[in-house]
Amino acid sequence: MPRASTHSAAETLPRPRIDDVVPAAALPFGEVELIGQNLGAQRSTLPTASVDGEPAHVLMSRPGRLALRVPEEASTGLVEVRTAAGASNSAPLRVARQLSDGLHPVTSPAVSRSGMIYATISGPRGKETPVSIVRVSPDGRGTPFVTGILNATGLAFNPEGDLFVTSRAEGTVYRVDAAGDFTVYAEGMGVATGAAFDAQGNLFVGDRSGTIFKIDPQRRIFVYATLEPSVAAYHLAVDTAGTLYVSGPMLSSNDAIWAIDPNGSARAWYRGLGRPQGLALSREGDVYVAACLHGQRGLVRISPQGEAALVLAGANIVGVAFSPLGSTILATNEAVYDVDLGVEGLTLF
Repeated sequence: MPRASTHSAAETLPRPRIDDVVPAAALPFGEVELIGQNLGAQRSTLPTASVDGEPAHVLMSRPGRLALRVPEEASTGLVEVRTAAGASNSAPLRVARQLSDGLHPVTSPAVSRSGMIYATISGPRGKETPVSIVRVSPDGRGTPFVTGILNATGLAFNPEGDLFVTSRAEGTVYRVDAAGDFTVYAEGMGVATGAAFDAQGNLFVGDRSGTIFKIDPQRRIFVYATLEPSVAAYHLAVDTAGTLYVSGPMLSSNDAIWAIDPNGSARAWYRGLGRPQGLALSREGDVYVAACLHGQRGLVRISPQGEAALVLAGANIVGVAFSPLGSTILATNEAVYDVDLGVEGLTLF
C-alpha cells in the first residue's frame, strides 16, 4: 500500500521571487511594479503584498509581474509578496516622507542654500489665502513665511540668495526678504507662473498665455520667446549653458519640454509626456519632470540623449527641486515630500 506523502502542498509549489521594483521609489499611494518569478496566483490563492509590513493593495498579478499600490503608512523599507508557497525575498523600495501638508503648490518648491524649503498656498485664482508662502525645515517643521501675495505661484532664488515669487492673478513679481516682507520687482507679466534665474542674474518668467519674459539685473523687461499657451502654468529651469527648459501642460498625452537657447530660439527638446509640470536639472545633465509617461504618473528622468524613464511613482505631483542636503523635494497639490533618489542637483550659483 503506497505511503502518504509527508510534504505539505506549499512545499510542492515554487516560492515567489522579486528581482526588481519599477520604479524603485514612490509616494504613498504610488503604483509600482514588481518583476520576478512565481508572483501570480497559486492553486486559486491570490498573492498578497506588503511594504514595511503594511498591507498593499495588489492591482495586478502574473507569474512574472505584480503591480501594487504603496500603502499610506509605509516608509522607506522592504516589499514582500506572499503566495500559497510562502513568502518571497524582500526587495527595497524608497518611499517619500511627507514633510508638510495643508499647502497648495502649483509649481515647484524652492530650496535655499541651507536646505530650507519654500512652498506656496496659492488658492483659487483671485482669492487671497491667509498665508502665501510656507517655510519648511528639513525635519518637517512648517511655519508661515509670507502673507498678502495674491495667488503666489512661481518661486526662485537669485544668485544673492533672495527669494522671488510670481502672482499669477496680478502678473507681478515680488522680491521677498529674510523676514518675509516683499516689494514689487516687476509688473505686467500676464498670467505669471514659473520663474527661474540664470547664473548672470537674469530672471525668466512664464506667462502661461504664451510669453516667456526675461528681466535683466537692471530690471529691464524683454519678450524672450513665445510658445503655445498652457492650460495650467509654465515651469522653468536653466542649465549652465544658459539654455532655458520649459514645460507647460496642454490637453495632450504628447506634450513637449521646450529648450530655449540664449538667443531666444525655442525647439521641442523632448516630446511624449502627459501633463508635464515642475522640472529641475541634475548635475549630470538629466531633466527631472513631474509628468505622465506611458500612462504612469510620477517623476520622469530624461537624459541628454532623450531617453526617458519613470524614477518615482506618484499622483498629483506638480513640482520638484533638489536640496543641497542631498534629497529630492517633491510637491503635490497639497503637500511637500522628500526622498533620497541619489541625485545631485545642478548648482548655477
